[in-house]
Amino acid sequence: MNKRILALTLTAIFGAAVNAAPAPVADVSSGSTESRLATLERLFNTRTAQQHRVQEQLDLLQNEVNELRGSIEKHNYQLERILERQRELYLEIDKRIAAVMTPGGAQSAGELNQANQTNQTNQGAATSLNEDQAYDKAVNLILKDKLYDDAIPEFQSFLQNYPNSSYASNAHYWLGQLLFNKQDWTAAANQFDTLITQFPDSSKRADAMLKLGICEQERSNIARAEQLWKKVVAEYPNSSARKLAEIKLNAVK
Repeated sequence: MNKRILALTLTAIFGAAVNAAPAPVADVSSGSTESRLATLERLFNTRTAQQHRVQEQLDLLQNEVNELRGSIEKHNYQLERILERQRELYLEIDKRIAAVMTPGGAQSAGELNQANQTNQTNQGAATSLNEDQAYDKAVNLILKDKLYDDAIPEFQSFLQNYPNSSYASNAHYWLGQLLFNKQDWTAAANQFDTLITQFPDSSKRADAMLKLGICEQERSNIARAEQLWKKVVAEYPNSSARKLAEIKLNAVK
């Protein structure tokens, strides 16, 4: 929109400049007819050349506006895809949390060994992926393939290769969730704590703080758990995590 306003403004400026530009000083009232016609032709050609230059500049500006509009539309589409993927991921992880907290939710040693072998095979191919591809691969292992154990080393590899990625905070959160689902409280706590301390602006910070409190509770660090839940209530009063934190606080009283 700013580029469009700029183009319109420049159009007005150039148009005014063309209209206001004084014609070359020439006397067309004297001399022979041929001389006067030649002078008029030069004036006409000068004005036409000025108009052509202005039109070329406007065409260039219009091309830039079109390119910017296309770029904005592309970025909006990519952002919508990311948001939709995150919404799906939130739902899937919540289902996994509910499933793992019920009896029989833990996996057998045989299943874990098979998953570890698959992970080792996949790690070799992961190094050839770029940032977006690596993140998409890890996410799709959860959303599409339901291979939750396979997603753990993918997120770990992603964070190792792209620690400064714009996806890093989400990667820490989902890795923490996956470890949380396996009841690996210490490893999960490390991921949630990293998100809380290193990504203060993350949209998942309140949830990470809530889950870190649960990890501390499971490790019998009740005082630390209460401290975290109270912090959720104080810092995120309008979040869904606040309601869950209050429930946890009431439960330990």
